[in-house]
Amino acid sequence: MGNASFFNRHAYFVREHIGFLKLKDTFDILDAETQEHLGYATEENPIWVNLTRLLLQKHRMPTTVVVRRLSDDAPMLRLERGWRFLRSKIRIYDGQGELLGYFESKILTLGGGFHVYDARGIRVADIKGNWIGWDFRFLDAGGQALGLVTKKWAGIGRELFTNADNYLISLTDRGSAQPATAALLLAAGLAIDTLYKEARSQATGTTTSDFSYTPG
Repeated sequence: MGNASFFNRHAYFVREHIGFLKLKDTFDILDAETQEHLGYATEENPIWVNLTRLLLQKHRMPTTVVVRRLSDDAPMLRLERGWRFLRSKIRIYDGQGELLGYFESKILTLGGGFHVYDARGIRVADIKGNWIGWDFRFLDAGGQALGLVTKKWAGIGRELFTNADNYLISLTDRGSAQPATAALLLAAGLAIDTLYKEARSQATGTTTSDFSYTPG
């Protein structure tokens, strides 16, 4: 399976690995239409980062998520986030280490979300949505739909949706037409859950997120 065939799918099903006291998150990635197991995404951090997470809030720590192909463990994508302060920036690299683009969270906005930029710094998509309904849309610069991330789906693994962070990343024909764009959108879907997801403060129990809570 080449890189292009990994990124020419219209729908990906992402299934979380369940475990107690996990120091890192791991997700299976399947073709939602054929149920083929394509690969997996997992956090690959230095041991000091994993151990420090036991003391500090995880969502403010630097982290790296690597997407690997199942057949040979070859890296397909790498998502890197540094220390998070007011605004979070995530860089996306392909399997050869070349920059594909980056995500930058919005601040001081009513709807929340983040922007998607290509390697030249051109904005190619916006991610908009809400945590209450867990529905997020990919929109291009003209407001046309490129895809969505949702848990409202009656396909593979529906019975698991109440027990883990399992969700569907669906791309339109426009979103899946170019492998580089499809790779960025797949990374964006993973980033919503693994890097931008709401985090509960260890000290206060309050919830924080790069996304604002907006009515459905």
